[in-house]
Amino acid sequence: MMKPLPLSLFSALPLLLAAHVQADARPDHYGGEPAETLTQAVANFSEYNTRLAELLVGELTPAALNEVHQLTYTLENALAKINEETATLAQTLEEVHVASETNQPQVVKDRGEAYLKVSRTLVH
Repeated sequence: MMKPLPLSLFSALPLLLAAHVQADARPDHYGGEPAETLTQAVANFSEYNTRLAELLVGELTPAALNEVHQLTYTLENALAKINEETATLAQTLEEVHVASETNQPQVVKDRGEAYLKVSRTLVH
C-alpha cells in the first residue's frame, strides 16, 4: 500500500513552480569578455572589478543593474580561468615543495621558475 504524500509537499509545490517560472523570466544572458589566458583573465578581473565598484557607489537604477548584470559575466569568466590556473599553480608549488624536501635542486629550479612565471601574472 502506498503511503500518502505529506501535506507539506503539496504546499511547497507552488513555490517550486514559481521559482521555475521566475528563472524562465530572467533577462537574456550575455557571454562576457573571454578569458582564454591567465593574463587576459587578470586584466579583465581588474578592469571589471573597477567598473563594478564605480556602479555600486552610484544609484542602482534599472540601467545600472543591467550594466552590473552584463559585467558579472566577464567577472565569472575571469574567475573561472583564474581558478583553473591557480589549481595548476598549487600543484606546481607542491612539486617545488617536495623536491626541496627530497634534495632535487634541478626540479626545484625548473618547477620553481614555472611557478614564478604564473604567480607573477597574479601579483607584480
